[in-house]
Amino acid sequence: MTDVEDPASEPGRPAAEASGDPAGDQAGAQPLLGRTIAVTAARRASEQRTLLERRGATVLHAPAMRMIPIAEDSIVREATERALSTPADIMVLSTAAGMRWWLQVCEEWGLAEDLVGLMARVPIYSRGPKTTGAIRAAGLREFASAASEASPELLEMLLDRGVAGQTVCVQVQGSGSNWNPMRFLLDGLREAGAEVIEVPVYRWELPEDLDALDDLVRTIARGGVDGVTFTAAPAISAVLERAGAIGVYDDLLEALRGPVATLCVGPVTAAPLAELDVPFTAPDRMRLGSLMRHTTDEIAARTAPIRIAGHDLTVCAASVLLDGELVDLSPAQVALLRELSRRPGACISRSDLLAALPGDGSDPHAVETAVGRLRRALGVPDLVSTVIKRGYRLNI
Repeated sequence: MTDVEDPASEPGRPAAEASGDPAGDQAGAQPLLGRTIAVTAARRASEQRTLLERRGATVLHAPAMRMIPIAEDSIVREATERALSTPADIMVLSTAAGMRWWLQVCEEWGLAEDLVGLMARVPIYSRGPKTTGAIRAAGLREFASAASEASPELLEMLLDRGVAGQTVCVQVQGSGSNWNPMRFLLDGLREAGAEVIEVPVYRWELPEDLDALDDLVRTIARGGVDGVTFTAAPAISAVLERAGAIGVYDDLLEALRGPVATLCVGPVTAAPLAELDVPFTAPDRMRLGSLMRHTTDEIAARTAPIRIAGHDLTVCAASVLLDGELVDLSPAQVALLRELSRRPGACISRSDLLAALPGDGSDPHAVETAVGRLRRALGVPDLVSTVIKRGYRLNI
């Protein structure tokens, strides 16, 4: 299966469109104004931040993992030497970047000529167009390429060929995480009787700065963001692992199943979430630009304004807009509006509002005080109406 911590732009597409900033966007439009989005990517995070901030979003970023280059890993050299000495009967290549890195490090080891010679003799199965481009750039030709860029199609092609008794060298996109996006392919080959040599072109590990990641996980778990983007399945595994380690696992799942939109570059990235019945959305194309456009559309739709007392009120995870303008509110005031906006026009009890406020909830007058301050901050006193002896409601 494909997955895309390296969702590069497609050849032949305009740079602005490939990066997720098509020329058709209205100049100066900020459809994500007031929205807060968490970014977990280890690579190309600055591109996400730039594109989202250009649309008005506040971006919180902490890499959920770090990549260990193959040049630092003896596992890769051992796997390469095994593929050469056995030798492998079939080669499966999964990423363009991984193909280039593999050849580069083999140059350093003095194995590049032997590896290219092997690839020239055996059939090469490519995961998709970008991988095929890297194969041809090395002066080689692919035997077959998966149009879907996914493991099931690759496995089907290999099983149709017949792999029993064959040694298949598979370039694995990553290892070292709880979730290996190529496990389906590897298991399928072994079940069909193939000997599989795994060549991990990189390994994933937790980031060195766990404090930053833990802070981001806590913020997501308490619903402090409107959405979170993922570009690789190991990042999801890392977020779930840290949530368990810091005691907010259940809160995280509740947030991802509720107010926080989970936005993945593709279904393979989202597979760890699907196993937990956590809803997610993904763009049609597994590219970073497509993910950014999809994120913009999804978050804007989920946080659409509601009409209250003749005004457009937009309640986001950490901010509020009134008639399209940001209002300077405290976290407590945002929390009040968020609770009231869950059921516009319905009476929300004082006890429910008190539970939504930050703090220990011991002050019986906290709600009345917070509502008074909220009305003054909004400048529209009748936006929040009092329901005598019962609670408060948004005046629709």
